[in-house]
Amino acid sequence: MEFDPGFAIHMEEETLTFSYGDGAFGPICEKRHLNDIRSSLADADADGPDVLYSIAMDVGMEKDREAIVQRNLLYGAVAYAKGRIGKEPVRSQGHIHAISPSCNASTCEVYEIWSGEAYIYMQQYGGDDAGNCYAVHAKAGDVVIVPPGWVHATVNANIHENMSFGAWCVRDYGFAYQEVREHNGIAFFPLADEAGNITWEMNPSYSQGNLTICEAKEYPQFGIEKGKPIYTQFQENPDKFLFVAHPEIKKKEWEELV
Repeated sequence: MEFDPGFAIHMEEETLTFSYGDGAFGPICEKRHLNDIRSSLADADADGPDVLYSIAMDVGMEKDREAIVQRNLLYGAVAYAKGRIGKEPVRSQGHIHAISPSCNASTCEVYEIWSGEAYIYMQQYGGDDAGNCYAVHAKAGDVVIVPPGWVHATVNANIHENMSFGAWCVRDYGFAYQEVREHNGIAFFPLADEAGNITWEMNPSYSQGNLTICEAKEYPQFGIEKGKPIYTQFQENPDKFLFVAHPEIKKKEWEELV
């Protein structure tokens, strides 16, 4: 990986899976296939890699497990295939975080890119008017925070390389797909030409939406330190990411974030 995740996890490029070193824990990866997301694509009949990405939810170091569980947090690792799905780069279908019973709210997600490049796409609403939409370009070492209640999807921004990332999320997570599926996907489809240049095309199932394309930024208001793995930051201060499981403690910051 181009950026050190901060604990003993390794991505297997050929199989899109993760292995764990001494003292680390993690599950066998779950694989997401092309047929799983066809209904959300610009072209539902498009060809592409069979396995789009693999997910290992609940990874970390054994010595940290109790502290993670106590705070109702969960760390996930994801590996994305290279290539295209028709004219789109490999991506997820998009969802909103469902209301978590533990906090009675939709929660945020804190991404950290480990290798390759990504677009973290997010849109304000799931209805006909998608509101403000953002495609945040992130490279290895960059952090991107998705606010609570926002539709979001992850895109491999470099069709020539695999991509991987880690993310903090709430432990009792759940996904709401209905609004996205009712609109045949996210409000703006990413399109990649053969050279890998990415443009964005509005999904005609939406009546309105305003897209801003931007680079990843820093988040001092959330106490995030640039260049230091977010897993290491948790080890140094286990309460730093309490806002992930309890979004209400950062109400002011969410209002000002956009």
